Amino acid sequence: MDGTMHIITLGFNHKTAPVELRERMVVSTERLPDALQRLQQQKGIMECVIVSTCNRLECYVVSDQLHTGRYYTKAFLEGEFGLTRDQFEPHLYIKEGEDAIQHLFTVACGLDSMVLGETQILGQVKQAFLAAQETGVTGTLFNQLFKQAVTLGKRVQAETEIGQNAVSVSYAAVELGKKMFSTFTDKTVLLLGAGETGELTAKHLYDAGAKKVIVLNRTLEKAEEVAKRFYGEARPFSRLVESIREADIVVSSTGAPSAIIERKTMEEAVGKRSLPLFLIDIAVPRDIDPDIHGMDNVFLFDIDDLQEIVSTNMQLRQQEAEKAKAMIAEECGLFQEWIHTLGVVPVITALREKALLIQGETMKSIERKLPDLTEREKRVLNKHTKSIVNQLLRDPLVRIKELAATSERDEALELFVHLFALEEQLEERRKQELEREQVIKAENSENAFQQPLFANQVSVRS
Repeated sequence: MDGTMHIITLGFNHKTAPVELRERMVVSTERLPDALQRLQQQKGIMECVIVSTCNRLECYVVSDQLHTGRYYTKAFLEGEFGLTRDQFEPHLYIKEGEDAIQHLFTVACGLDSMVLGETQILGQVKQAFLAAQETGVTGTLFNQLFKQAVTLGKRVQAETEIGQNAVSVSYAAVELGKKMFSTFTDKTVLLLGAGETGELTAKHLYDAGAKKVIVLNRTLEKAEEVAKRFYGEARPFSRLVESIREADIVVSSTGAPSAIIERKTMEEAVGKRSLPLFLIDIAVPRDIDPDIHGMDNVFLFDIDDLQEIVSTNMQLRQQEAEKAKAMIAEECGLFQEWIHTLGVVPVITALREKALLIQGETMKSIERKLPDLTEREKRVLNKHTKSIVNQLLRDPLVRIKELAATSERDEALELFVHLFALEEQLEERRKQELEREQVIKAENSENAFQQPLFANQVSVRS
């Protein structure tokens, strides 16, 4: 087996695959553990995580060879979803090494989402990792990588404002409402029509605490269907004036060919009203007569007003995304440094073991030649001979750690192993690790992939 380990991502998202394909390639929470086991049992797959959401399916794998990892992950997708490669390969993206690592960090930070900066994906990445860990298909590399990705995502949310500004019309309407009302808790929402955006706006207001939702629609049956979702009340359009009087917030998206609320209708409804009335006209053509602007305590906003807010907020998110990208680049560098130190660990361990073996043999020789030593004298000698060993090793170990983070790490490690004659110890450790890996792979136990032996055994290069 080739000792090099490669990190690979194969996936689909809203940018590369149509919804018809995405809805077929979903792994439910219930199916996920079995799917993870099937993927990890593919040839050459050492570790794996599957991220499955409504807008993406991504398989992250650690493989001993690039072509093997790509081929058998595709084979898994074929078998798992009953599709031929011709059906999904045109929509498939493959990222390897550093690109795969950067992609995961970008996803976790919400920079690859349909809505830039959305925070839900971070929780989904975290749950995907935890499911993989509990199933026993992650190991040294992914335990570190995914923990780092989740931590980075939280840091981006805390240190930037990428998720703070509304970038959908429905959220922008709620953001406007928050500027007018300190709270929605005691407010009544009137929804005119059953358009998707209007209903979504009403849902956001309801979720924010609005106590009552009234739904008016030309078809009462449709109004009742929508009202049920908010435990609200459905009414016919003939009760428009009465309903406006009761409302604090009116959301209109009827799709009517001309205005359904004229100025005279509004004047009749509000009378000498002292409380503010917030009107959100999402319809095109507009549902609410623009002449209503200027009426006392009536505040009207149309789709252009909301789009302007969305556009401004998207620019703000883009600015914050640049900060997040800098943080991602920094985190990629830290992961690379961690990768490089992996190879030096077994070498350091082998040297320490060899040095302590020599020290132990020396102590036995001293005890044979000086049989009258007291227990205290033996402890003192043991302590001081170990101290000599540790002091002698300190500088070489510091230097090899430093060299392991450079482009000359492979040559430096090879020379280090040769100088201290560690070949025998490392070969024995290699055999033990390979035997352990085979047992773990067969039994699908908790640690499918053990720590690699040399720096060049873990690769993030493509």
